Amino acid sequence: MTRGLCNNEIDNKMTPLPTQLAEPNRMSKTNEGHRSPSGTSGSSGRTITGVSSSVTPAAPRKQKKILVVDDEQDLLDLISYNLQRNGYDVVSANSGTDVLETAAREEPDLILLDLMLPGVDGTEVARRLKTDSRTAQVPLIMLTAKGEETDVVVGLTLGADDYITKPFSMKILLARIAVVLRRAEPQPSPSDGGMVRAGPLSIDTNKHEVSLNGEPVKLTLTEFKLLTALVSARGRVLTRDQLMDKAMGTDVFVTDHAIDVHVTAIRKKLGDASWLVRTVRGVGYRLQESPGEEE
Repeated sequence: MTRGLCNNEIDNKMTPLPTQLAEPNRMSKTNEGHRSPSGTSGSSGRTITGVSSSVTPAAPRKQKKILVVDDEQDLLDLISYNLQRNGYDVVSANSGTDVLETAAREEPDLILLDLMLPGVDGTEVARRLKTDSRTAQVPLIMLTAKGEETDVVVGLTLGADDYITKPFSMKILLARIAVVLRRAEPQPSPSDGGMVRAGPLSIDTNKHEVSLNGEPVKLTLTEFKLLTALVSARGRVLTRDQLMDKAMGTDVFVTDHAIDVHVTAIRKKLGDASWLVRTVRGVGYRLQESPGEEE
């Protein structure tokens, strides 16, 4: 498969010298690409080393390991380079067949998975990762072309944590990775009376009280349960069926439309903070932790 980076600015902003490599603004697999930066390696399961540059944005406090899976060497090297210069430890795989072995051996903190893979495609890889006990709890972000909406729905339903549509900004990719890693951090047991927080939103699960920027928000019991489920999921997509079960129980029949009506009511009561509840088309809903997150 011969595919490349899609960005007119890459040639203007990048040089072959790794110390002067500039961040590309957009990336894709639709046009011819640029030569990959030196000092990186994209061979399956091999750690990429020898890259050093300024940090933008700030590096994580604790180095996290990311497995990048893509069959296009230029794109694999470029993503890996930018991750490393932002403080991440990077390993790579360039086909779907060796992802499970690499993930089990390297024990990454997050997997960045392209859906367009030769042999075993990305959705099948996602299914295997999420059904294998060794990798089921590893956060997964999918990279997808705009025409692959069905694959996105399948991937999210299987348990992928997020997806990024090509062409994408490297800054957005880094931001989304940071968000997913933050969600995956172990949450301390509630020692403050069962408080759950997300951005300006606070939920007291013991008192069944919700406040937004310190101001009380009046919700029905069903709305409270739905919002609590979304916040507790820490950004993971919940299908309508999952929300029904959490809010109303498994023995109650409720239509998808009823869930949508409740979510609409929640958003209305959240007012300017309605962005907290994001629709994932064809799947369900998830918590959005900041208004600046890209669709």
